[in-house]
Order: sequence, then C-alpha cells, then structure tokens
Amino acid sequence: MSNFRPINRDTGFLLPPSVDEWLPQRHLARFVVEVIDGLDLSELVKAYRGSGSASYHPAMLLGLMVYGYATKTFSSRAIERASYDSVAFRFIAGNEHPDHDTIATFRKRFLPQIQALFVDVLKLARTMGMLKLGTVALDGTKVHANASRHSALSYGHAKKIEKQLKKEVQQLLRLAEQADGINTPDGMSIPEELERRELRLAAIAEAKAKIEARAEERLEREQAEHQSKLAARAEQEKRTGKKPRGRPPEPPAGGVQDKDQVNLTDEDSRIMKAAGGGFDQCYNAQAVVATGSMLIVAAEVTQAANDKEQLLPMIEKLQGLPKELGRAKRVLADSGYFSERNVEQCAAAKIEPLIATGRTPHHVSWKQRFAAAPKSPPDSATPLQKMAYRLKTPRGRKLYALRKQTPEPVFGIIKSVMGYRQCLLRGLESAKGEWNLVTMSWNIKRMFALQPC
Repeated sequence: MSNFRPINRDTGFLLPPSVDEWLPQRHLARFVVEVIDGLDLSELVKAYRGSGSASYHPAMLLGLMVYGYATKTFSSRAIERASYDSVAFRFIAGNEHPDHDTIATFRKRFLPQIQALFVDVLKLARTMGMLKLGTVALDGTKVHANASRHSALSYGHAKKIEKQLKKEVQQLLRLAEQADGINTPDGMSIPEELERRELRLAAIAEAKAKIEARAEERLEREQAEHQSKLAARAEQEKRTGKKPRGRPPEPPAGGVQDKDQVNLTDEDSRIMKAAGGGFDQCYNAQAVVATGSMLIVAAEVTQAANDKEQLLPMIEKLQGLPKELGRAKRVLADSGYFSERNVEQCAAAKIEPLIATGRTPHHVSWKQRFAAAPKSPPDSATPLQKMAYRLKTPRGRKLYALRKQTPEPVFGIIKSVMGYRQCLLRGLESAKGEWNLVTMSWNIKRMFALQPC
C-alpha cells in the first residue's frame, strides 16, 4: 500500500483564490509593497497621459523591479517570466503579467524619477529607527559595463585601419576606371564596396575625434592637478621655511597616445583593473555606508578608475541629504582616497576624516597593536597631522577597524547574493540610474532584515 499524498491538478477552486494567502506574513515581497506604497510616486503618475488603454500602475512596476534587483532577477524578460512562475512576483503584480517591453520601457524612462526616491527610502528608514548617521564608510567597486573590452578601438589601431581603408578605396577607384570592369571579380559591386569603406572611415573618424576630445579633457585635468601640487609645495615651503624634498612634479605631456581607446559598444565605459586580475570595460561605483545599519546613504557612478578624486563629490552628496536624516560626523576610507587635499576638504566640511595614509601590513605584532598613542599634535598642526595622530590612538584604530566590516560586506552581498555584477543599461547616466536602483533595493532588503521578528 502506497503512502503518498495524492496529486490532483484538475480540482477547481470553490472560491476565487486570493494572492494575499499565497505568501507568509513576513516576506520580503510584502515589505517591498509596503515601502513603495509609502513613497510619493506623484511624479511618475503625472507622466502618464491618462488616455488610451489603461496602464499598469507605476507602484506595481517599481515593486517588480525593486524585488527583482533584490533577488537576482534583473532583465525585463526574466521579470515577465517570474510574474507567471514566482508566487512573490505574482503577489507584487496582483496576478497581472506586464510584458517585458513595458517593464524595460518603464525602467529606462523613469530612472531620473526613481533616483529621487532613494532619499525617501532613507527617510522611511530613519522614521523606523533603523538609520543613524554619524560614522560612515566610503568605498568603491568596479561594475562591468554592458560592453566587451574586445569592442574597444585604440587610437593607434584606428590610424592603421584608416590607412588600410584609404589604400583600398584608391584601388577600387582605379579598378572602376578600367573599361568595362574587365578585372572585376564576379559578384563584386564597386559602388557597394566603396560605400562600405566610406562608412567605416566615417565611423573611425568619429571614434578618433572622441579619443582626441578625451585627451584634451585629460590634459586639462592633469594641468589642474599639476598646479595644485605646485601650490601645495609652495605653501609647505612658506610654512616650514625649508625647500620640500624630492623633485618638483613634472608638467603633463599632453597629446593623444596610441593606447588611448574608445569602446564602440558603450563609449562611456572605461578600461579598469578588475577584481581577480586583468582589465575589463567597467564603471567605478561608489557608496557611502552607515556603520551601524549598513544602509547606503549616498551612491554614485564614475568613469574614473582611481578613487582619489571621488571623496569630495561623495562628501557633497552627504551634505546634500535632508537635515532630518542627521549629519555625518566622521568618514572612514582606505588609502585609495588618501591625499592631503582630501583631508583638508573633509576638515573644511566639518567631517572628521579617518583615511589610511598607506597600506596596513598583515599580521602586525602585539607590540604595534597595543602601542601607546604618540604625543598629541600642537594646535597649529595641519589637518593631515591631526588625522595621522587620531589613526594611532586606540579610539582611532577601533573606529577605523569598522571600515572593512561596513562597505565591503555590502558590496559582497550585492555582487554575490543579489548577483549584480554588470550593468544592463549602457551609458554613464543610465549606469548611474541603475546603480541607484540597485542601492535602493539593497536598502529595502536590509531594512526588511533589520525589522524585529
């Protein structure tokens, strides 16, 4: 005699099924719906004409995307399939099934408006007692662009191809001048071949112009950095009365280098050093994380591979947060953000910096770990000298130890658990909007975890 439960797929429901009964009361999908229902979506609602066939409500579409990004379901086609296959997605969609075109269009169209909702979610977290600004940690991570590094065209290779195409055009023109095209291969159309090469030459010329424009921007940036370094050396000489050690900084050379390149798939992306070695087309995603709650309070995406120039923009983002969220008093960052200028800018913004001045060696001896704090710096000490002293005090070491356990686990969960390692959208502005959507989804997921059971 078998002892199995019977399988019956033909029994009908006596009463209409309710999607509310399909999920446990404590479920991330329910929390996503509750949070989004508490947001002001008037800007999204007003964007609809109100005529024609009825549209899906933006609250439902936004809920599908937030839950999708929080649970490793990013593409519009995958979300559409999940609206049939997943109980949680069916709950959020109210048993509706928006097609992938609708979802993709909504995401692309409303990224700027969704960006404003990031702060509204932080306000909700503050109201729920989950967010407290004070000590925050800043870090960056490379996110792969939706482009292959093999689609990049370097300036040197562009010149080589351009020279070859111009040579082929001359050969085709000479072939066309011959009477009756005696030497023309069968099936070959000289006008079509000429047109194909002219189009390629135009594309290469456009790519070269973009590379040259980037080189000019780089020269302006390097000149500004050079002047800043010269001014810092002059200020140091004036303060100490001694000539600074080392050679004066060399002025930037400028000009386009053969290795300068542009990606033909996503021209806004840049070649960056990827985790695990090698280089790839990436964006540099930045995040400021509150140490207590591990909620992201500020996020940005940049084309710069180096983090050193990202500290001031992120400080400005922190200062731009609403007053009801509180004020960041202290920022932790690794040595990639260290420079004397950055330390001074933090001090000017009345934020205490704790930025590593260099790489900390592993397995330091107990004598170094428990060494007494050095003598306090004088009142006339520079912001850098004061920060270096704070980093050597027991309190400073304890605070800086929070850095590794704050943003790095957040990035690890976003990439490994949520599965977000590559942008779906192309272009810098779209990448910024998508990273904002990712970080907002993380915050909602984290708020759900912080709820009392």
